[in-house]
Amino acid sequence: MIKGKEVTIYDLARQLKISIATVSRALNDDPVVSKKTKKRIFELAKELGYRHNTFASNLRKQSTHTIGVMVHELNSNFITSVLAGIESVTTEAGYDLIIAHSSESFTKEQSNAQNLFHKRVDGLISSLSFDTTNLEHFKPFEEKKIPVVFFDRVEENSDTIKVIIDNYRCGYMATQHLIEQGCKRIAMVTASLKRNVYAQRHKGFVDAHYDNKLPLDNKLVLIKDLSEQSALECALEILRMKPRPDGLFITNDFVAALCMQALKENGLRIPEDIAVVGFNNDAISRVVEPHLTTIDYPGWDMGVIAARNLISHLKGLADIKQTSTIIVRSELIIRDSSTRKK
Repeated sequence: MIKGKEVTIYDLARQLKISIATVSRALNDDPVVSKKTKKRIFELAKELGYRHNTFASNLRKQSTHTIGVMVHELNSNFITSVLAGIESVTTEAGYDLIIAHSSESFTKEQSNAQNLFHKRVDGLISSLSFDTTNLEHFKPFEEKKIPVVFFDRVEENSDTIKVIIDNYRCGYMATQHLIEQGCKRIAMVTASLKRNVYAQRHKGFVDAHYDNKLPLDNKLVLIKDLSEQSALECALEILRMKPRPDGLFITNDFVAALCMQALKENGLRIPEDIAVVGFNNDAISRVVEPHLTTIDYPGWDMGVIAARNLISHLKGLADIKQTSTIIVRSELIIRDSSTRKK
């Protein structure tokens, strides 16, 4: 290895006393170069620590073969499964991923978008932060005709392609199930209603009440950041309520599991005293006792669908501008935390 210096094809050509063009062709596995010469070049490249500059090579071809992914968090089973779905498609198609996360910050999301734009990603897959107010930071991608696919948290009124579940239907199903189990006073724990996922789940919650002629008390809707601390806060608020809710719909399994634990520690029986439904079908829903009724949120499928649509567009096989919204199917998984009527 040449100490303190990046080895180039010029160094290889100089030492082997052959042309730069021959070295370049050999490194790109051109059949014009003999196997014997290739062997010499590859052996010296390995000895000197030569690294092929894929980025520069791709720039010459007007493509970096990288896709940017922007998510609002990383410590979530749902996001992990989405990323796994995306990666399964992009790897097979020969694309690398650059992953950035906003930590639920609009400012950081703007910065991430700018960074990925300057890294010349060929396309972008994104889920918006809690407090994102507009899509101006995605305009540079649009102007350069760089395709963007949004998933999960999206701007519903935008004309970009979106991959989502039917959050309204899921909110309605969860609430309807609690009503069918005999719940008369149902509390909901959710996040900012500015985001489509939580606004639509809340609308389903409200409409299920109206359709069943069940009184709706807005004091029972607790808007939280869905953190560990918020789970404990919710449990304490519920315990203080008079009359106490007999049903609980929490739009996050992790928060639901922690809240259930705190309620049980304070003497409440689940589902006898309060029936609970979560959201996401995270692994914790199958571990907590009693096992948690939840909405299946197919993250892998969502990631695969988002990536396939993006790759198809990049390869000229489809035009994502002709597709507006893709809805991934999601269902209620009934377990013991909510089952009163056998």
